[in-house]
Formats: sequence, C-alpha cells, structure tokens
Amino acid sequence: MGQPLYVTGMAYFVKHQFDEAASKLLLAIQDNPGVPGSYRTLAACYAHMGRLGEAREIAARLRAITPQVVPSDLPWRNLEHCELFLSGLRLAAGEAI
Repeated sequence: MGQPLYVTGMAYFVKHQFDEAASKLLLAIQDNPGVPGSYRTLAACYAHMGRLGEAREIAARLRAITPQVVPSDLPWRNLEHCELFLSGLRLAAGEAI
C-alpha cells in the first residue's frame, strides 16, 4: 500500500495541497519506512508549510536511510514541480543543496 500512498502524496504536493500530501506521505512511511522518496517529499512538504522543525526531523531520518538527500534523477518533467521539491528540500536540510 505504500507506493500508491506515496504517489498520491506527491500529487497533492505538486498541487500545493500540503496538508493532504503530508497525511498520505506519513502513511506511506508507516507502511514502508525504508523508501527515501516518501521522506524527501514529506520533508519538502513540511518546509513549505512552515513547519521547519518537523522538516528537519524528517531530513535527519532520511539521512539515516541514505546519504543522498537529493535524488540523482528528479521524478518530474515540469520545472515548476522540480523547483517546488528542491526548494523545500533546501529548507528542510537547512543548507544549500
């Protein structure tokens, strides 16, 4: 069930419906805690919601899974979606990525 929840969470994220995205992504992480994509998107989501403490906590959990905070290939062709994702990850990481 984790993959459909992740995809649904990503869809809400790019629509800027961050509350809905966060709830789906949390369920995706609960169902499959070893998948970095859910953590990345949730961290970016929290950052855009202004919940920087939680965003940084999720980023720390992501680093425990993989040292690669930013994936080598981004899942979107739309540059606006990529920038939304990357800017959120930058905020969550608390550093320039």
